[in-house]
Amino acid sequence: MKLMDLAKLIDHTLLKPETRREDIANLCSEAKRYGFYSVCIPPFYITLAKKLLRDTGIKVCTVVGFPLGFNTTHIKVLESRNAAARGADELDIVINIGLIKSKDDSSILEELKRIMKATPESLHKVIIETPLLIDREKERSALLVAESGAEFVKTSTGFMSDGTNIEDVRLLHKIVGNRIKVKAAGGIRDLKKLKDMVSAGASRIGTSSGVKIMEEYLFEPLQKTSKRC
Repeated sequence: MKLMDLAKLIDHTLLKPETRREDIANLCSEAKRYGFYSVCIPPFYITLAKKLLRDTGIKVCTVVGFPLGFNTTHIKVLESRNAAARGADELDIVINIGLIKSKDDSSILEELKRIMKATPESLHKVIIETPLLIDREKERSALLVAESGAEFVKTSTGFMSDGTNIEDVRLLHKIVGNRIKVKAAGGIRDLKKLKDMVSAGASRIGTSSGVKIMEEYLFEPLQKTSKRC
């Protein structure tokens, strides 16, 4: 994998509740330095990130219904429309996990379609929170996401547990990989795990450890050389 190919897999993420303006400025600076695909940030900072990343080609991604997904559909639509109007290129939308558990597929599909209709210029990734689901629920969720018109199904917010495992990514790719893409997120903190996720079928990686991963990649040849010596 080439350096730029690796960088373009990464949504460079900062969603901590204590995030400051200077943290967003640093995140955007890192994104420019390494050429990450996007920054994934709290909605409040969209305008700042757009200004800092102007003319770089780096996308601004934000979250909707984060992190629990329990907002009403009306509020999620307003969140999505507001984020898009302020410059967000991509929306990572938390599905209503309670509705998945309740087997209320029609309400889930209606909500997602309303969001897509309200923000036609945005790219949509739907977070299904795999750590909270059994396999049958993961399959149903992924199929609903594909049917909604979203471009990605995303594994996790990273807030509920350690996040994503390889088996979940492999399952989602098997179920909907011929229709939409898979974004793996949550607990991806090193180069090996990123590579494992890509091998399992992930097309995008959400991580707050992007800089660490890139440095691992850059120092990997030196480590191999030193071991041979």
